[in-house]
Amino acid sequence: MNLPSRDRFEACLLAGAVGDALGYLIEFDKLERIRQQFGPAGLDDLRPEGTAASDDTQMTLFTAEALLRALNRELEKGIPGALPDILHHSYLRWLHTQGHPLGAAPGSGLLLQRPELFHRRAPGNTCVSALASGTAGTVAMPINNSKGCGGVMRAAPVGLAFWRDARLAFDWGAKAAAITHGHPSGYLSAGYLAALVAELVRGRSLEQAQAVADALLREREKHEETLHALEKARLLARTGEPSPEQIEQVGQGWVGEEALAMALYSVLRFPDDPRACLLLAVNHGGDSDSTGAIAGNILGAMLGDRAIPADWRGKVDLWDITQTVAQDLHTHFVAHRPFDPEAARRWPGG
Repeated sequence: MNLPSRDRFEACLLAGAVGDALGYLIEFDKLERIRQQFGPAGLDDLRPEGTAASDDTQMTLFTAEALLRALNRELEKGIPGALPDILHHSYLRWLHTQGHPLGAAPGSGLLLQRPELFHRRAPGNTCVSALASGTAGTVAMPINNSKGCGGVMRAAPVGLAFWRDARLAFDWGAKAAAITHGHPSGYLSAGYLAALVAELVRGRSLEQAQAVADALLREREKHEETLHALEKARLLARTGEPSPEQIEQVGQGWVGEEALAMALYSVLRFPDDPRACLLLAVNHGGDSDSTGAIAGNILGAMLGDRAIPADWRGKVDLWDITQTVAQDLHTHFVAHRPFDPEAARRWPGG
């Protein structure tokens, strides 16, 4: 089995942050408005006024936090199986950064020490309301019937942590999303992305990774809607010219299966051209930051450092902390190094 390189872990999260920032600048704008503002090609570069990360990157970091804290808890205290509660508590810490009381979640760790995370960046209504309820949803006991993209857009770190086993990555990606999103298309799309990332960071081709994730998806009840969206994206990627009009045939990205499929469409169209891929992923009249973030996650897991244009590196919000998180995921889940005192303070297992 090939060991994933650290640059793939870093690029998966960092290219996701770049795609997020690109899309956040034009989220909620219709295509006509985007072209009026930036010209016929739409947004064509990372703009100085558009480097802020949205709730997508924020929640991705808190997903990674939970995975690291759970591993530290298991190694430090010999207590396995705590990941569901730790995921929920991490998302409650994210909710605290959005202006809500901390509640029962422990208030320690690196992320709560970073003031730049304490900004509201258009947080998803479902994520906020589900977490504010105090109850964690599960696949077996859904908290609502939402299939919004707030589950899939934060799932990439699960694929990094469970890189050895795409089935486990799929399972935990779905479980993490189901905490807030109860519709199968809301959590199965997250499971799919996690499995795809797990396969890609191991060096599988995009075609091979899709085959594995497709097979795992087909095993799940009520998978048809997600699979149909992915198949539509693949069909469109083989026909015609890539364009905002074509990506909008896949959907708007507000729901999980569409955001995943639109991101995949963009990667299939430009698998070796990160700039073109990420700009295609965000130039549409839908949930541009989520489709951009997911496309960046996939592209980074596949290409490593090549997934981020040199002139975009280090230019987006939360770059340093995202890089630290990715490095720690690789250090502890791939290199299997123990948590030294500094790492244990970043990701306390208690």
